[in-house]
Amino acid sequence: MIDLQLTVPNKLGLHARAAAKLVSLASRLDITLEISKDSSQWIDARNIMGLLMLGASKGTVLNFRIEGSESTAARAQLIDLFARNFDEPQN
Repeated sequence: MIDLQLTVPNKLGLHARAAAKLVSLASRLDITLEISKDSSQWIDARNIMGLLMLGASKGTVLNFRIEGSESTAARAQLIDLFARNFDEPQN
C-alpha cells in the first residue's frame, strides 16, 4: 500500500470537474484508491458523490491510500494531476 498526501491546488477546490478526473484515474488503473480529508472517513475514489461530499476547498490536504498492481503508476499520475492544477487555469 502507498500512502500519499497532496494539497488541493485549484481555486475552486475539488469540484465536479476535478473530482471526475480523480474518478477517471481510479477507474482506468488496476488499483483501489481511497481518499480522506481528515483520515477519519475514507472514500472510494470511484465514487464522485463521495468525493464531492469531502468539501475539499483550495489548500485542503487530502490523504490517499493506493493498493494494487498499478499503485506506483497511480501515485505518479496523482502527483502529476495535482501539479497540473487539474488542468485548470491558475488565478
